[in-house]
Order: sequence, then C-alpha cells, then structure tokens
Amino acid sequence: MTSEQDLIELIVPKSAVGSRLDVYLAQQELPFSRSQLARRIEAGEVTLDGRPCRPGLKLREGQRLRFQPSPPTPTSDLPEPIPLSILFEDKHLIVIDKPAGMVVHPAPGHETGTLVNALLYHCGSLPLPPPRLALEDDADDDADLADPAAHAQSPRALSQGGEDLGQLSIGGERRPGIVHRLDSGTSGVLVCAKDEPTLVGLQVQFAAHSIERRYVALVDGVIPERGTLSTRYGRHPRDRKRFTSRSGSKKAVTHYQVLERLPGATLVELRLETGRTHQIRVHLSEHGFPILGDPLYGRPSRQRSVQQAAASLDRQALHARLLGFVHPITSERLLFSSPPPKDFLHVLSLLRGEEHAPRLPWTEATHAPQPLP
Repeated sequence: MTSEQDLIELIVPKSAVGSRLDVYLAQQELPFSRSQLARRIEAGEVTLDGRPCRPGLKLREGQRLRFQPSPPTPTSDLPEPIPLSILFEDKHLIVIDKPAGMVVHPAPGHETGTLVNALLYHCGSLPLPPPRLALEDDADDDADLADPAAHAQSPRALSQGGEDLGQLSIGGERRPGIVHRLDSGTSGVLVCAKDEPTLVGLQVQFAAHSIERRYVALVDGVIPERGTLSTRYGRHPRDRKRFTSRSGSKKAVTHYQVLERLPGATLVELRLETGRTHQIRVHLSEHGFPILGDPLYGRPSRQRSVQQAAASLDRQALHARLLGFVHPITSERLLFSSPPPKDFLHVLSLLRGEEHAPRLPWTEATHAPQPLP
C-alpha cells in the first residue's frame, strides 16, 4: 500500500474512461477514503496533464494523473513518553493492554497522560542516530546513516526484525484512530488504527457486531447463572455524567455467564453485542448486581466481607480480557487476551479467602495473534 507522502503517477487506462476522478482514485488501494480524496483533489494535490482538476471530472484515456499527498498535519495533542504494554503491532494497527487509570482520549480535565498522547509518541519520529566513524568495510552503511531521508520513517516504525510499523495518519492528521474505548477505570485489551482504511474496516466490524469482546467482572450479589440484558439505552435524564438502561432511543445488549460463585459476590464473564458508553456497568448495576468498586454506579455491599474486599479497589473491578477481529488489511482472524491486573486478582483472592495468587477459571491465549475458534 502507498504511504501518504509517496508521489503517485498514473496513466488513465481505457477501462477508466468516463469514470469520475475521485472514484477512480478510490479504486487504487490508497490510504484515503473517497471523501478524503475529493478534498485533496479540491486542495490541488491532484493534477491531470499538469492542470488542477475537480473530483467529478470525467477521465479520458491516456491522461497523466499526478497525486502528491500532503503529509499529515500534527494535532494539538502532545506526544508523551508513556510506557505501553503492546500485545501486537504492525503498520496498520496496534493492540494495547490498557492499564486501569489511563484515559483513552484527551478531554477537559484529562488533556495529558492519555493513550492518545502515548501513541503519538510511540508512533512518532525519533531524532537521527549520532554519526559514527566510517570503516572501510561498512562505508555503504554509513552513507545511509548520513542521509536524513533514510531515517524519515518513525523510529519505532521499524521493529527489530525490520518490519515497517508505520506512522499515524487518520483524516490527514497525525493521530491514532480510536475505534472503541475503555473507561478510565477499566483495564484490558484495546485496538487502535494507524491509517484510514484500517479504521474504516474496524468500524464496519464493530457496527456489524462481529468483533469478539469478552470482559470479566466481580459483582455484588448472587446473579443468575447466565442471561442476556437487552434494554433501551441513553443518557440519564437528571445526571448528565451517567447513563441508564431505563430510557433512551438506543438499544444495548450484554450477554453474561457466571464463572465462579464467591461468598456474597460473583465472578462473571460478559460478552458485548453493542458497545454503549458505560454499558456493562449500567446493565449490571440497574439489574441489581453492581460491579465492585464502581465509583459511579456502585453501592456498598450488604456483605461486610465483600465491602472489605472492595475497599482495596479505587476503580471498578472490570477487565476487558479478550478481543478478536479480522485484520482489515490482511484478512487474518486475530485473537488477543490479557489476564486481569494485580488489584483485580487481589480482590478475587480476598473473596476466596486465599493468600496466594488466584487461579483463573479460563485459559489465557498467548499475546501473539491466534485464530478465532
């Protein structure tokens, strides 16, 4: 696939005669949507036979098309050297094991320290390496080091194995494509796109509910063995920071099953069919089984032992443990998982009355991509 900075030169073939210019370009496997290509044509980045043109111009055989995309413009968000737990990365997407407490996207009150800030740094450019003295048998290598163009790619864009890991470019800006979010207090697996076709491909899968998403949570009370919570969904009519399943125009569907029954609490696995904001937290709370430690939708447990265990949490005991999807570019079926973090496991141990690290009632996949079952 062509990168955004590459010069593209084409001769219009007979098969494209009469086609619109923007439609023809959209068929060339470029990292832009048709609407983005239309804007770039109008911005003068595309010429036909050396002249500016319009997106709807009908093509003639033999015309010389030249497309010089402008580099993505930087966003106002600042790159920050924040450590990331990366489960998988290629030039099109990156899969992160997000820690609890990390906000995904900058917002009022959280302008820095977010996943976006971390990705801007991780996928950005590094300074050139310092020059070194040339030896007779490595002069060609040193010639490359002296050439800034040889290092124009992202420093992290080249893995140790030499694989091109690409840079960020979404909508003409140097930013990651946030396909889905996890609440600040929710830990677990999250995927971000690096380019427009990947973003669109993942968005289509989320809209079609074909993404495999499984969460685990520690909830208060004795929830039924399994079930489906299918409700209306919308913002709370009185508290605009909250959402509710008792009103609203959207539909929300959460499937759950019990993994383990604990004294006064339950370890449950949840599968999302839709992905509304706070959906799992709202569904469980409004059906009488709030997630332990939830600062917004929770309540003190009637069981003193559960209260004491939950008191060690400063966030909801909710973890996105598994994410599966089809890679939009390679068509590989990928599956990623991560175990719950230490605070979640500590509460699980307390509820079990155990002192050692708890066993998990599921088998963890490896961090490498695995075929979906």
